[in-house]
Amino acid sequence: MSVYIHFCHPSPIRIWGMTSQQRVERILGETVRSCTADALQGLAEHDTVLILRGDYLFDDRLIENLAGTPNILLQLQEHQPPTTVAAHVPAGLAGQALDLLTGRTAGETLPGIDLLTPATVPLSFHKKLRKKEPPFILPITAERRRDLERRLFNWSYKGVTDLVTKWAWPGLARQVVRLCVPLHIRPNHVTLTGLVLVIIAGIAFATGHYGPGLLAGWLMTFLDTVDGKLARVTLTSSRFGHYFDHVIDLVHPPLWYIVWALGLPAAQIDSLGLPLSTFFWLILVGYIGGRLVEGSFQLLLGKFSIFCWQPVDSYFRLITARRNPNLILLTLSYLAGRPDLGLVAVTLWTLISTVFLLVRLATAGYERIRQGRPLDSWLSEADTPRYEHSLAARIFTGRQARR
Repeated sequence: MSVYIHFCHPSPIRIWGMTSQQRVERILGETVRSCTADALQGLAEHDTVLILRGDYLFDDRLIENLAGTPNILLQLQEHQPPTTVAAHVPAGLAGQALDLLTGRTAGETLPGIDLLTPATVPLSFHKKLRKKEPPFILPITAERRRDLERRLFNWSYKGVTDLVTKWAWPGLARQVVRLCVPLHIRPNHVTLTGLVLVIIAGIAFATGHYGPGLLAGWLMTFLDTVDGKLARVTLTSSRFGHYFDHVIDLVHPPLWYIVWALGLPAAQIDSLGLPLSTFFWLILVGYIGGRLVEGSFQLLLGKFSIFCWQPVDSYFRLITARRNPNLILLTLSYLAGRPDLGLVAVTLWTLISTVFLLVRLATAGYERIRQGRPLDSWLSEADTPRYEHSLAARIFTGRQARR
């Protein structure tokens, strides 16, 4: 059986450099074959056809769900009359489905075909982006292009992340991504620039030039946001780019803290009360321990990030001892003229964070044994009445409070 795809009502308007048709084709890749309207009649009986309106912007999750789920029509019922925007049907019904989508025939469904709306499509918690949001299908017009780009950019953002990435970078990052698209700057170009800044910051820290080093460091953290969002909105992620970015993110933070210590004046090193080697080992043990806890949880207990288990874990991710919160500590210590205290603060906060994560891992392990099944993320229930008035649901899903 083969799955074919056909678009009706194509739109030339580009969202982040792509038409809706190009975007869908990039999402699905080689899992489907393109098919013209004339060729629909010649398909084999066991083939299926995915028909989409090209003048609507579809949530990526909806596209993947539609491609994998035959015998459905997708309809926007808030329109009057309701508008059918997508169908995945057997080849024998493709002509009738196309007539429904183009408005050549009236009606709302086809025999043996399930009628769904975006709200009734079963979509799970998005583990990679650590959030759960309702799916969207939005009409494409020239006047709405900027709004649609904003919508896609916001969707590309992780729901659970640190406070800097979540609140400081989004607006500026969207503008930089908008500049990158027409210039054909790819995510790996941005990541490579970030790597250069990692090295510059490290050299500056090691030589005691903390101001320039912090400037390079903060610019690198900003570009670390830009490369991921650029990859997601333009659908240009690659296996190499994924590992390239994550290896850099994994390795450089503890090295920064160590070379920060090497750049301290002799008088401030003496005032620490402990040899630098002790701080080095505490930082490495705390950092590696925290990462091991996160990996153990995801591998053994929940199949998702530990920071998505319960609301308290999501709150803690805002400030946990990762690079950006620690950079805040280092920046404050530099501004106070006491970079030695920055080293102490990062060391203590790294250890405290790791202890907290160990406690959460033990608690989660107990719950896993008690329940007898893998744990669930609270975000999978964020749209239920249980979290109707929850501040956490508003912060980490973007859902507005219900009145």
